[in-house]
Amino acid sequence: MTDRLALPARRGRTRGLAARLASRLASRLASWLPKGRTFVIAAPFAFLLVFFLVPFVAVLKISFADVQMSVPPYTSLVDLTDGTLKIALDFEHFRTVLTDHLYLGAYVFSVEVAAMTTLVCLLVGYPACYLIARADPAHRNLLLMMVMLPFWTSYLIRVYAWIGLLKNQGLINNVLIWAHLIDEPLKIYHNNWGLMIGMVYNYLPYLMLPLYAYLVKLDMTLVEAAYDLGARPAAAFFTITLPMSRRGIIASSLLVFIPAVGEYVIPELLGGSNSLMIGRVMWDDFFVSTDWPTASAATVAMVVLLLLPMAWFQRIRQKDIEGAR
Repeated sequence: MTDRLALPARRGRTRGLAARLASRLASRLASWLPKGRTFVIAAPFAFLLVFFLVPFVAVLKISFADVQMSVPPYTSLVDLTDGTLKIALDFEHFRTVLTDHLYLGAYVFSVEVAAMTTLVCLLVGYPACYLIARADPAHRNLLLMMVMLPFWTSYLIRVYAWIGLLKNQGLINNVLIWAHLIDEPLKIYHNNWGLMIGMVYNYLPYLMLPLYAYLVKLDMTLVEAAYDLGARPAAAFFTITLPMSRRGIIASSLLVFIPAVGEYVIPELLGGSNSLMIGRVMWDDFFVSTDWPTASAATVAMVVLLLLPMAWFQRIRQKDIEGAR
């Protein structure tokens, strides 16, 4: 009888002990997890670590390997044989990338196309963003939706749609011939003209959206004060509006320039045989000639090249912060 009465008590003590252990374990795990601001900052860094740093380290490793006919098509950097550790690093691929005219020409052309794309997007997008930012607040969302409409369609479909517009028997040439504005079709497909049209069209929203976020927050009372002091609209724009939006211009321009350097789809579909950008060269090395180490070396060189404008922007931002203090 006594044992029967003691059994529930023992079960109760066991459950209480298990609950206390679970509570301590949960509190210990909670103390290890980032909290508040730390979690907000750690999340994007974790994303960059997994989806940028780890793949980049893998590409960097391949760039020091050598080509071989196997799966994967490159040699191992580390070899442990008979207790002897051997590390073999091949720098020949970097020498090829930095001295071969094919890669140097592709890099230069890619930078030229990216810079021209950024400039045209800025000339077209800045006035449009300024008008949207100064428009009636009730109409801003509608205007922004018109800017974002291209994102509702697949990127590849948008590029293919331009083929139907730009080719010799395309919509643009047919309309111009029908209107007797031209006698023969314009050569705007499979050349640099088609390349630039496709680049500007596809990258323009990437510039407009962040630039609008800067322009809509500008203090317009400064512009009104300039008008009251007798400044003309052009003078007020170049002395007040444009300098105040400098950081937005640089940030949005980098958002266009950096991915435009490595663009592959648009040069392949709309560009000509002379539109050889570095993205096409890396594609051929990876999937045609199966020269992964050289393609990886070209990728590493391109990443280093793109870090330069980012460092420049960070320096300008730091100067602005120091000047504000």
